Amino acid sequence: MAIAKRIKVHGFVHGVSFRASMATVAAAAGVRGWVRNLPDGTVEAFLEGDERSVKKVVGWAKTGPPRARVTRVDQEDASPKDHKDFRIYG
Repeated sequence: MAIAKRIKVHGFVHGVSFRASMATVAAAAGVRGWVRNLPDGTVEAFLEGDERSVKKVVGWAKTGPPRARVTRVDQEDASPKDHKDFRIYG
């Protein structure tokens, strides 16, 4: 059964390959959805898949790629949207 989470990652997360790294981690875990930079300097992502895989990607987001400095990850439950893959947006 699929679950979904919407997360917002705070800290130094722009310009450090956060989105591309998350896409790689999500694809490897079988998680679908999307990730994007927001104008306020945060990164937002929608993650859906089995519970264990989604939790794995959320856990990764709490650290991010090597150059990132994550200070907080907000998360909320969401309804699965039946995404077919994982995409990177603006």
